[in-house]
Amino acid sequence: MSRIAIIKFPGSNCDLDVKKVYEEILGANVELIWFKEELEKDYDGIILPGGFSYGDYLRAGAIAARTPIMQSIKKYAENGGHVIGICNGFQMLTEVGLLPGTLMINKYPKFRCQTTHLKIENQDSVFTSNYNENKVLKIPIAHKEGNYYANEKTLKQVEENNQIALKYSDKNGNTNQKSNPNGSKENIAGLLNEEKNVLGLMPHPERASKKTLGSNDGLKILKSIL
Repeated sequence: MSRIAIIKFPGSNCDLDVKKVYEEILGANVELIWFKEELEKDYDGIILPGGFSYGDYLRAGAIAARTPIMQSIKKYAENGGHVIGICNGFQMLTEVGLLPGTLMINKYPKFRCQTTHLKIENQDSVFTSNYNENKVLKIPIAHKEGNYYANEKTLKQVEENNQIALKYSDKNGNTNQKSNPNGSKENIAGLLNEEKNVLGLMPHPERASKKTLGSNDGLKILKSIL
């Protein structure tokens, strides 16, 4: 049975939601790891869940990224392990340097909680290979600091390296300012590292894991690492 670790920090609040999806829908063996515990190496994947680690003081994800367990996760990823960072987890991945850029306060500087449409930009990763290219997904967001920013040089690099996994779009797959809920550069909603084994995304796939939730479009992302 596949073995998944979900890392819990003070202020994490989506850890149990992700755990429930992996255990009850996907049948995985899940371990909830408190951030002060030791991390083993034989996981099929590690999840950094959404929430407000350390109350989002300083910057969202900044304090969590400087805890010892994040260095263990960094080594795990550098050795090819699969890591998914969701919302606050995406912020941690940029803070620890596993993904380029940063997440800023939304252009409309308020918390946004809404359903978004997302266009699959590439299939060149384990996380997205089960989707058809240009497939449009329906997955909700819930954040105040989800405005992805990188300088022009970095944006050019991530585009050339095919690191953009998902873009905010309308229901027809059009990526434009109207379909961008937070002001993210290039409508970026999900980003890969160069090796394509680390994924950060602001939308919450666990909240789109059953049709009774309004969509099950996020399930393949979570299932991809099993």
